[in-house]
Amino acid sequence: MPEVNFDGLVGPTHSYAGLSYGNVASSKNQGALSNPRAAALQGLVKMEAVAALGLVQGVLPPHERPHMPTLRAHGYAGSDAEILALVAQENAVLLARVSSASAMWTANAATVLPSADTEDGRTHFVTANLRAMFHRAIEPAITARALHAIFANPARFTVHEALPPSTSEDYGDEGAANHTRLTASSDNSSHARGVHFFVYGAAQNASRTPTRFPARQTRSASERVAQLARLDSSRCVFAQQNADAIDAGVFHNDVICVGNGNLLFCHEDAFEMRDATLHALRDAVGETLTIIELKREEISLEEVVKSYLFNSQLVTLPDHTMALVCPVECAENPRVKAALDRVVADHPASLSRAIFMDVRESMRNGGGPACLRLRVPLTNADLRVVNQEALLTPAKLAALRAWVMTHYRESLHADDLEDPALLHESRSALDALTRLLALGNIYDFQR
Repeated sequence: MPEVNFDGLVGPTHSYAGLSYGNVASSKNQGALSNPRAAALQGLVKMEAVAALGLVQGVLPPHERPHMPTLRAHGYAGSDAEILALVAQENAVLLARVSSASAMWTANAATVLPSADTEDGRTHFVTANLRAMFHRAIEPAITARALHAIFANPARFTVHEALPPSTSEDYGDEGAANHTRLTASSDNSSHARGVHFFVYGAAQNASRTPTRFPARQTRSASERVAQLARLDSSRCVFAQQNADAIDAGVFHNDVICVGNGNLLFCHEDAFEMRDATLHALRDAVGETLTIIELKREEISLEEVVKSYLFNSQLVTLPDHTMALVCPVECAENPRVKAALDRVVADHPASLSRAIFMDVRESMRNGGGPACLRLRVPLTNADLRVVNQEALLTPAKLAALRAWVMTHYRESLHADDLEDPALLHESRSALDALTRLLALGNIYDFQR
């Protein structure tokens, strides 16, 4: 099963700045003391646990933060230390934005379109532009460089730059967080042909729009992503996200819906045109598709957002059943835990178990297990030409743990972001990481 989960390594500047409008957890924990070392180690524990299930696990690097080129582009001049001090005095929000470790949520890195489904037989990566949030819109260039470094074989992989601004189309693209690939069996590798399910929040002909929080993904962006890989249009389903769900804090589809192979697990308030959407998916995938839908009477939208139940990793195990890797908050909520127990009991052939992981540092910023990973379905031949240094082995895991312990602070406060020593520490960490993962000089400070 050569599907690989590429998890984002939590960066040294992991902090709680409340930058993600529409993300309830991000706003709620604004200003809290963060723990970068614990956050990175929690991420590594999750990667180790997923690998122990028999899956291939990879890693994607954090980004350079604070991002000095962005500050210089805003007109600040002088030494790094002088700029940091001036920005902290004049515009603390800007400093927080260029210091965000949000690249850890690699479900937003790109949309992955596997070789079994593309016209040219290559796996395509369309880097997300993340234009809705300033602190994330500065990520695409480094994300694309990292993807090029890991998927470097042009005969098998194509990495697209982020969708550019357009005068005629509304290209707001948040990556795989709004894209699900389904197949006719539990096999979600690129050996099996897939159906691509694109969910958007905004479109010119949208039946309704959210009134409280912004819709980040646009239909035109989803359509353009499909066109870049020349997917078969008959195997693409486009659906509008429920406007009420967005206003409740479901800022991406992966907060209310998760799919894998021939299983879709979602809430009844996930889609604006629920019946038509599920019917279209059944038609496209076939009679083997299983849809497990939780009703609002069992789990409310508020409980969905608070527990991040659907922001779990749904993975295929070696015995061809599936497991749901959930945040531990799901086990701590009695109603959510009861719903999970019922689902597993009712569908043992599809979903064999739920596994609970502690990723609290990420959860407090609004990202669960599914946010932390980019799912990459590959063939065995594809896997052999991936940069092997970016794949997790026991030795690599030990090296990454030692790297975190060497370079990461135990705690971080907003005031620490102006410390030039933190910038130096972050650059030293990333310089060492590029050697550890054989990425080359992907960062601006290295170039």
